[in-house]
Amino acid sequence: MNAPIIRLFGLVVVLFAVLIAFTSRWAVFESKALNDNALNKRGVLEAARIKRGVIKAADGTVVARSLKQPGGVYERTYPTGDLFSHAIGYSFTDIGQAGLERSYNDPLIGKRQGLDSLFDQLSGGRKEGDDLSLTLNPRAQKIANDALRSTGNGRGAVVAMNPHTGAVDVMASTPGYDANGLDRRGRFAALNRDPGSPVFNRSTQSSYPPGSTFKVVTAIAAIDSGRYTPDSTVSGRNGKIISGVPLQNDNGEDFGDIPLTQALTFSVNTVWAEVAETVGKSTMGRYMTRLGFYSRPPLDYPADQRQPSGEYRNGRLLSPLSPSIDVGRMGIGQDLLAVTPFQMAMVASAVANNGVLVRPHLGSKVIDTDGRVRDDVRPQEESRVMRPSTAKSITGMMSQVVKEGTGTAAALSGIEVAGKTGTAEVGQCSGNQTWFIAFAPVSNPKVAIAVTSECANGTGGEVAAPIAKRVMEALL
Repeated sequence: MNAPIIRLFGLVVVLFAVLIAFTSRWAVFESKALNDNALNKRGVLEAARIKRGVIKAADGTVVARSLKQPGGVYERTYPTGDLFSHAIGYSFTDIGQAGLERSYNDPLIGKRQGLDSLFDQLSGGRKEGDDLSLTLNPRAQKIANDALRSTGNGRGAVVAMNPHTGAVDVMASTPGYDANGLDRRGRFAALNRDPGSPVFNRSTQSSYPPGSTFKVVTAIAAIDSGRYTPDSTVSGRNGKIISGVPLQNDNGEDFGDIPLTQALTFSVNTVWAEVAETVGKSTMGRYMTRLGFYSRPPLDYPADQRQPSGEYRNGRLLSPLSPSIDVGRMGIGQDLLAVTPFQMAMVASAVANNGVLVRPHLGSKVIDTDGRVRDDVRPQEESRVMRPSTAKSITGMMSQVVKEGTGTAAALSGIEVAGKTGTAEVGQCSGNQTWFIAFAPVSNPKVAIAVTSECANGTGGEVAAPIAKRVMEALL
């Protein structure tokens, strides 16, 4: 065989390999990213003539269904209006998909894998999708929405989940929107121009300074690493030098040497900043990573609607060991720290579940048209964050916050609550970013919760804790 033929053959082989590589990239390796892309309307276009499956809340309430329209196509309707707008999202041919409508698109249009897919093709394709059951609780969701709307500037978020199973009971974000008729001329564009950002899911996409709720993370790292115990004493002197700059306690209050439990109860900044500096960036970063910081929350929800929590500079997520991080101020929820309410609910959940973070989920079951359960979501361990003994210690410390500290407004009659307040100053408004994270009952936790309210006049204990109390009452 002469040289020109060999070269031509080699060129054909190379081109064929390039073709295989590029087609494999989209068909195999990056297929999930392509499906998750909000601009990809292929799934919606394919489903226009398929009766999309019904979505139901935990109590059986129908939250999304499809109605047949002229021309043999179906249109999505949302019977509960704006109650679950961010969690459910929307599905329309003209504007695409969001929320659970996108992340569960395949089962909702009856798309199968493997042999099931082959049988469907041979029989002419499926004409009806599978139904989806959720973990969301309508009563608790409404209480959360109503409470947020009447607080601060009406903008905020609540996330509540079962710490043992990962089932998300509440994912509320205000303001919300009614997805019915969202594809009508100009309506979607108008919502996107609204200064209140009603289409934006504040529970998973908004990043806020967490204030003193982050002291729980610092306490986890301090105690589980063996550097401290709940009884370790640290000076709470006001004006202590942290990273070369004096740090103030709330209202300039001065404390002597106090145990860590008392320092959490009364949220003493200078104690926890010193603890964070002593523990160090590496250890803090390790425990933050175990809790889910620095990556998107592992939720059955579109990737572009899940924001990682951590330290940010100029919109860029920093490494846990970045020299830009002031670990002392990070340890009290300040510095460059920006977190989502969902992330802080995961922090509370890990403590409540004896130190194990269970993967959170919104979907419960996928049921086909014959009533068979095709997918039943089971609890799945995400990470072992801390030892059970550490979780027990942190629980005791957080319980004192609610019994006699800054979180007394979250106390429930006959039910012991463990929690932590947070109040962060923000420059965009005259109020504060108020926070509360908690779980209850302490003896056998059924709910872990995070609440935040934007631009509120007051502290986390005054504003966010009462909201958490009302939602926990509804769930317990």
